[in-house]
Amino acid sequence: MSMLPQLHRHAWMDEDIEAFREQVRRYLAKELVPHMDDWRHQGYIPREVWRPFGELGFLLPELSDEYGGADANLAYQLVVQDELARAEVPANTAVHTIAAHYILDYGTEAQKQRWLPKLASGEMLAGIALTEPGCGSDLKALRTKAQKDGDSYVIDGAKTFITNGYTANLLVVAVRTGGPGSSGVSLVVLETENLPGFRVGRRLEKLGQHASDTAELSFEGVRVGADHLLGGQEGQGFRQLMSQLPYERLLLAVPAAAVIELAVELTVEYTKSRKAFGQSVFEFQNTRYKLAECATMAHIVRTFVNDCIQRLLDGKLDDEAAYMAKWWCTEQQGKVTDECLQLFGGYGYMVEYPIARLYADARVQRIYGGTTEIMKDLIARRLGA
Repeated sequence: MSMLPQLHRHAWMDEDIEAFREQVRRYLAKELVPHMDDWRHQGYIPREVWRPFGELGFLLPELSDEYGGADANLAYQLVVQDELARAEVPANTAVHTIAAHYILDYGTEAQKQRWLPKLASGEMLAGIALTEPGCGSDLKALRTKAQKDGDSYVIDGAKTFITNGYTANLLVVAVRTGGPGSSGVSLVVLETENLPGFRVGRRLEKLGQHASDTAELSFEGVRVGADHLLGGQEGQGFRQLMSQLPYERLLLAVPAAAVIELAVELTVEYTKSRKAFGQSVFEFQNTRYKLAECATMAHIVRTFVNDCIQRLLDGKLDDEAAYMAKWWCTEQQGKVTDECLQLFGGYGYMVEYPIARLYADARVQRIYGGTTEIMKDLIARRLGA
């Protein structure tokens, strides 16, 4: 943001990644942004939209060329998420990349060859089916079962709040293959098109993120080959799910930084043009002080996020720092969008104004990916260790 102090340039912020950022930004402005209002009203972005996005290398640039990627570092994916957030495009592809990384890190070579190139190209869109009715964030209590039957698994259960649940044609599903607790959890990969026993239920109406489909799913005697068990060994699901935590938390912290910056930019522009009592709203002392506070927060959040990205690339980002980034940056996102909306007055409550959408969309950031309360609890455990 040109209005803010100059940021420290970390090693990852080189000319190549800035050129990549500009490519993504131009593509989004031309191909996705003009359709966003329609997609918000219909409640989802069509899966086909991601095919050219993938073909340009924007879906999974961090995969090796062997699996259809560009062999780029993880900062490239985080830049994509940054630009998607600035363009008000929801985080469908963030879920997609998390699912791909489970397959990349824990799948057999046959599983990687089978699914990763299709995920990179956009031929397949991935979702992750974890949350269950009455289960929430407690994955150790999940009840969806996968019963071994010869060389197959038979899956029965239900999931809810599943991002991409309506549009995905590949799901990473958390199932119980063993006894109670985390040791009985496994991950199974399903190709859902024309899959007998699999059903997409309600597409859920949400407070915000209206272009991101969130659905209920049911599994009634779904039969898949044993080769769909991620990694080929039962009981590894909980460990697999916990493996990507620092990276996954940054997939939420980076968009928080982008939205905070966008909210400040929009509000400065609006308050300078809006007249009240013979002067611009920007000229009122309260407005200037509030915007100064928001701009300061934008700078601090971005500085923190950029440092976390560098530490991630250096292999030095610990879990606790990632938890801190997730909860704190998303909390500031909520506070700043609220302050900025207030400066729009009544117009800020109108959905036609981006600030209203940014405000509504921000609320879930403090819930999914681990609530603020869970993040704080995890940090506190480390403090007490």
